Amino acid sequence: MSIKTVMLTGGASGMALLAGKCYAKEGCNVVLVDINEDGLAKAKEELAEYGDRVLTVCADATKYSDAVMARDKAVGIFGRIDILICCAGGAELRLLGQKGNFWEIPIETYDFGIDLNLKGAIYFDHAVMAQMVKQNSGVIIHLGSITGEEGSSNNVAYAASKSALMYGVTKSIAQAGAPYNIRCVCVAPGPVLTRAAMANMKTMAGRAADPQEIVDLIMYVASEKGAFINGTTILADGGRNVMFNKT
Repeated sequence: MSIKTVMLTGGASGMALLAGKCYAKEGCNVVLVDINEDGLAKAKEELAEYGDRVLTVCADATKYSDAVMARDKAVGIFGRIDILICCAGGAELRLLGQKGNFWEIPIETYDFGIDLNLKGAIYFDHAVMAQMVKQNSGVIIHLGSITGEEGSSNNVAYAASKSALMYGVTKSIAQAGAPYNIRCVCVAPGPVLTRAAMANMKTMAGRAADPQEIVDLIMYVASEKGAFINGTTILADGGRNVMFNKT
């Protein structure tokens, strides 16, 4: 059986980096893609024991040409891409250090949020799927969010992008990929302790998720054990979405 190659966007930190470490431990080729060059260098050091099985690619998810470049580098070195995990993203106001009401925020902030969280995933889906079609196999995992269910009064682009990924995009990519043995699934977490502030969000479980819990779910869905899961969103939110009182 050939060694699987896994590409992760947003791979310099958070759940993408954790997933990359887990896949490397399993003997996979790992491609970490991120705009943060310093973060990638640190991630490369952390994964140094896996040597030639880890490739870091500095790329901007908001540029389609960068998605194509990342794909070509990965295929040039490893010959294929078996799993794409799209984690690059985040709430636009937090990423840009802004505060205020929706109507007070510059519209460019929301352009950025949609470019990163929605178009960025579609760009990588499009670029990498072309390779997966050649292979006649592949799995694409989107990272959704409970915010895609709940909405947000100010991070409107993030909420809209996650909703689109969780439903329209995931279903559509699954439909497009089915004839070529390509699956697409979205894993949508509730609060996750990648940031301390997430501990303040209520869940019926009484806590936020440990990042490893979400990574374990992603890896299960992307594996042969999850082969019957396709075109759907799995909400891993500790029951938050069905709570009567979330405040």
